[in-house]
Amino acid sequence: MTTYIRKGLAAMVLAGTTALPSFAEEISWIYCGDAIDPVHEKYIKDWEAANEGWTIAVEVVGWEQCQDKATTLAVAGSPAGMAYVGSRTLKEFSENDLIVEVPMTDEEKAAYYPHIVDTVTIGGTQWGVPIAFSTKALYWNKDLFRQAGLDPEKPPTTWAEEIEMAKTIKEKTGIPGFGLSAKTFDNTMHQFLHWVYSNDGQIIDADGNIVMDSPQVLAALTAYRDITPFAEEGPTAYEQNEVRAIFLDGKVAMIQAAVGAAFRLKETGIDWGVTDLPLGPDAKGKGTLLITDSLAIFQGSGVEEKAVEFAKYITSPEVQEAYEGGGKAGLTPLRPSAAVDKMVAEAPYWRPFIDGIAFGGPEPLFTDYKGFQNVMIEMVQSVVTGKAEPQAALTKAAAALEEYK
Repeated sequence: MTTYIRKGLAAMVLAGTTALPSFAEEISWIYCGDAIDPVHEKYIKDWEAANEGWTIAVEVVGWEQCQDKATTLAVAGSPAGMAYVGSRTLKEFSENDLIVEVPMTDEEKAAYYPHIVDTVTIGGTQWGVPIAFSTKALYWNKDLFRQAGLDPEKPPTTWAEEIEMAKTIKEKTGIPGFGLSAKTFDNTMHQFLHWVYSNDGQIIDADGNIVMDSPQVLAALTAYRDITPFAEEGPTAYEQNEVRAIFLDGKVAMIQAAVGAAFRLKETGIDWGVTDLPLGPDAKGKGTLLITDSLAIFQGSGVEEKAVEFAKYITSPEVQEAYEGGGKAGLTPLRPSAAVDKMVAEAPYWRPFIDGIAFGGPEPLFTDYKGFQNVMIEMVQSVVTGKAEPQAALTKAAAALEEYK
């Protein structure tokens, strides 16, 4: 996923400054990655052929610099027409008048899986168009379950079972029962939010109120603490990809990860399974964090209206289905379809990544996302290291988030 806006950068907006593009018929697109996807190349040509006089000027920028570049250009008054951004940053962009609204019709909204549109919605209006989507599920190592005397075909379905199984595996085999992410890195917050959303918890409500100091989130933070003794040693040194690497080496029994782990596991000799994220005591159904990247249309490019039209075209069902490639791209599909049904039938390991959407929740939208992220990481680390009790850490974090909402 994309990098984040540096704190305070959006405050540098030059009020009243706009810049017209050199050619009114050109839409510049800051495209994150190493190269433009062949699917997008094809459909760009098709769109240009159908829109005489208009061209899409793609600038490919590496993931680490991509969002910073889009932000810097916008702040300087010479914005790109459109950029690939983490949906988490849309609130900061919108409140600093850097991007324009991209409202969706009821029909457009209904085409997506539940809650996907929430990831780009602020104050009832959409500020971006989703283009990439990720969810998580629980992977378990059946060989390690056998070694610990556990049924390899019965993974945990609740937090209580997950913690107990992690404990049994650690005690019986000496191998960590669960891979815990607690490094000073963005996905520590993401990993914790999977627990929040698998217990019907919430961080901030639709009206912008901080509501995380709740029994549901407290239970999630407490469970995170309770599984720590049975995780890898020193979890504050590990982010999710490093935890995944340990799992792929057969040195941890359970992890939360995206579907990409399934592709890598096929190349190992591990007997593995993947299932829904275990549920907390207040869960109403299968849940997961819904992470999207989206296309943002920048204010002052002079081609805003046409850029909105193109953004909706390049993320339309036909194009998106080709881009997702029947799961080959490692992206969770944004919309249900016959192609998705076929994909799940052919590769059943996809099922939990889709089933968790129904009760999933979006990345919370804050005006300073980096500030929000740091508060959440500090909270998790304080509990994992034993420096704070869950309730005290939660109350402190909830108060700190008021500054960033």
